[in-house]
Amino acid sequence: MFFKIAIVFSIVVFSHHLTAQDLTLNQKADGYQGIWYQNQPLDNPYKFKYSGGLGTYCAKHQPFAIYSKKVDKTFFCFGGVKENYHQRFDLAQARIGALETKDALYHMVGYFDHQTGKVSRPTILLDKGTFDAHDNPVISMDDDGHLWIFSTSHGTSRPSYIHRSKKPYDISAFELIRPTFLQEGKEVPLDNFSYFQAWRQPGKGFYCFFTKYNQPAKRTNYFMTSEDGMHWSRLHCLAAIDEGHYQISAVKNGVAGTAFNYHPDGQGLNWRTNLYYMETRNGGTSWEAADGTPLQVPLTTAKNPALIHDFESEGLKIYLKDIRYDEHGHPVILFITSRGYASGPENGPRTWHTARWTGQKWSIFPITTSDNNYDMGSLWMDPVDTWQVIAPSEVGPQPFNPGGEIVLWESTDLGQHWKRRKQLTKGSSFNHTYVRRPVDANPDFWALWADGNGRAPSESRLYFCDRKGKVFQLPQKMKKDLVRPKPARFR
Repeated sequence: MFFKIAIVFSIVVFSHHLTAQDLTLNQKADGYQGIWYQNQPLDNPYKFKYSGGLGTYCAKHQPFAIYSKKVDKTFFCFGGVKENYHQRFDLAQARIGALETKDALYHMVGYFDHQTGKVSRPTILLDKGTFDAHDNPVISMDDDGHLWIFSTSHGTSRPSYIHRSKKPYDISAFELIRPTFLQEGKEVPLDNFSYFQAWRQPGKGFYCFFTKYNQPAKRTNYFMTSEDGMHWSRLHCLAAIDEGHYQISAVKNGVAGTAFNYHPDGQGLNWRTNLYYMETRNGGTSWEAADGTPLQVPLTTAKNPALIHDFESEGLKIYLKDIRYDEHGHPVILFITSRGYASGPENGPRTWHTARWTGQKWSIFPITTSDNNYDMGSLWMDPVDTWQVIAPSEVGPQPFNPGGEIVLWESTDLGQHWKRRKQLTKGSSFNHTYVRRPVDANPDFWALWADGNGRAPSESRLYFCDRKGKVFQLPQKMKKDLVRPKPARFR
């Protein structure tokens, strides 16, 4: 019976190609409620490979927030839901939950006004036609202040979309863009991309990293550019080693770089290992390793000049979290090492590291440990002599599930030593997950994340903190269009 229902589910969701009129909702939500999602049930007390409040998932989506100094606002997006979604979710038959409620994952956009200290009522941009948090949106902003929302897809079964705000610095209404890219000299529709990372280069346009499935690897790293967001370059295939990769990226001063791992042949996507880095200084025309060694792309062998460290020989998995460039333009990568994919103590320790290019070599140092591979934090570098990591490194109410209690870590010696400066959340009822760093973060809106039960469907609330570590909860219910968020209270 379950098999038959699952087939119906596939037909309903995967054929959910909406018209532009149906797709672009431009409605107002009642408040901030994130999506609860799970992936790969496990036969152990921890229930899932990963799960919880995943409105700001995943690490390979960037960015979720961006600050504009011109209007003194932080704009952000997230994967949201309608009221009581989690109560309609069938845990035993998780996939069927989306069939019962088509209005599962909504792409939502809000802003925080730094002058008034108030947050807007979120705009519901679209119904993505799935409950899969891999389809969460990301946000960017062009030189004129128009907001761009890139609606990703998990693989090829669903389409991807691009929207642009009708007015600069305004979230009230978005319009659907019909983008194209160059393929064999012809413009063809750009309607599918996964794990999207959208970076705006002033005066140059968008530099974007993303994943294409089965082209040729199961998960293949790609890069493309666009001056206007409508007409895109050809797709630059960067790496297709064995079964493919996950990647994270960053840009600064015209340099665009990506850090990635790889999946060895025959091991499946749960075996992800090794750490690589490559960059371009000319918009994707050519690529090189950190030391300037030219790279022939796509990379197709595990041993190549982009390799930072051979973790495969040590039997370690690699989970990528963030990447930044320091004041010298050198990349710094944040990641976790682990001995296995499944939740639980047997695969510990999960060790947080930074890998920094010194200008001559890669320098790798540990930060701390936490209890799940999918604990997700971000890296700040401001001022230049101080690094911060804000992450759920403290054990939470659902131990060994993704997330936990949020801690601020700090280093003043380029990542060689770290001090625990402050625990931001305590006594929480749910695990806090996926802490995201806004582009050009303002001290009053320093990080964004969500919470959720790690072992059962639950509501999911959204939070932000200031640079001092004071935490605020975004209002779940709003009677006005602008509301001052209240400081978060935990048990």
